[in-house]
Amino acid sequence: MPESPPDIRYVAKNMRLDLRLIAEMIPPGARVLDIGCGDGTLIEHLTREKNADARGIEIDMALATRAVAAGLAVIHGDADTDLAFYPDGAFDYVVLSRTLQAVGRPREVLRQMLRIGRHAVVSFPNFGHWQVRWRLLVSGRMPETETWDRPWYETPNIHPCTIRDFFELCRLDGYVVERWLAVDERGLKAPWTRSVWLANLFGEQALFQLRRAQPGEAPGGDRTYG
Repeated sequence: MPESPPDIRYVAKNMRLDLRLIAEMIPPGARVLDIGCGDGTLIEHLTREKNADARGIEIDMALATRAVAAGLAVIHGDADTDLAFYPDGAFDYVVLSRTLQAVGRPREVLRQMLRIGRHAVVSFPNFGHWQVRWRLLVSGRMPETETWDRPWYETPNIHPCTIRDFFELCRLDGYVVERWLAVDERGLKAPWTRSVWLANLFGEQALFQLRRAQPGEAPGGDRTYG
């Protein structure tokens, strides 16, 4: 079973919820690559507060330019194609925050993340949340919620998944779930995370820390966090 992490302190109140949670998981001095880093908010925080060697890749040229102008180590690039150019084991942590569902090849992106990094940290909105299920059932249309906040014809999300889907992918591809949690948009950790079924129903978004399974080690599984 994964070790119990320290309590989350939400030290950077101006950061998006999942970024605050991710920041708590990164140890001081770590080498970090943030994929889909936006304007570099997480990179700046990790560099300033944890003395991390943090850098990023961002597909939106305007956001990448803003990050570079702020003095951050960010390049313009595409997670679907450009991760292959990084050497094996170049980073301690590779982060993908709310981007997995928007890439063209999520399975390949995860494989590359765990080739170039010892650990992968992934956050994504949970398509299995009860509000999503209810609105799809009642209206027969793609749901819009606080988390899924754009109409289907404008959303960048092309591969939505659920918490249970992600556990199954980890099992199939040989990844060990070291930590995971489900939270709502207000930042409350779900007390039902000892049941993946309940977390999948009530968690609005999920956060996973992964590594590759060692020989003889069982990957995936319904593991608990906290």
